[in-house]
Amino acid sequence: MLDEKALAACLAYVDLNPVRAKMADTPEDSEYTSVKTRAEKAKSAHSPNHPNQQEKSLMPFIGNPRQDMPDGLPFKLTDYLELVELTGRVIREDKRGHIEKHQPPILQRLDIEAESWMKMTTSFEKTFKDLVGNPTLMDTAIALLDRKRRPGIQNCKALLG
Repeated sequence: MLDEKALAACLAYVDLNPVRAKMADTPEDSEYTSVKTRAEKAKSAHSPNHPNQQEKSLMPFIGNPRQDMPDGLPFKLTDYLELVELTGRVIREDKRGHIEKHQPPILQRLDIEAESWMKMTTSFEKTFKDLVGNPTLMDTAIALLDRKRRPGIQNCKALLG
């Protein structure tokens, strides 16, 4: 994953697989996912967004990206959990919920359109085959990897550009 948009899409895609497969009713009920572990820990934490009060076996959510950022995922845990919930409601046929015209805070921060988010989180593996991220970052990665081709650049431009 080359940037925050790609990282968020991939995390949600993986965490929602059991819901899409009807193996779990909700993300926090889905066995063997990081979202279940994170949600359980968040329930008992005084400050679930504080990295020291998150599950130690997983990379912590540390908040918004900034210079000299500590190691961790560049979102708030609560925003990610809300994003997974909202996305799951759209994907699940037996739920009435839907994403409103205005986007949740994390989507606004990452500048992702709701339609693009749904395409990425419902068909990540079909949409992206290799490198995923902002096209400018992809150009940098292609140069560093000494590659000639930019696989999936059109989808990256359309969804992450």
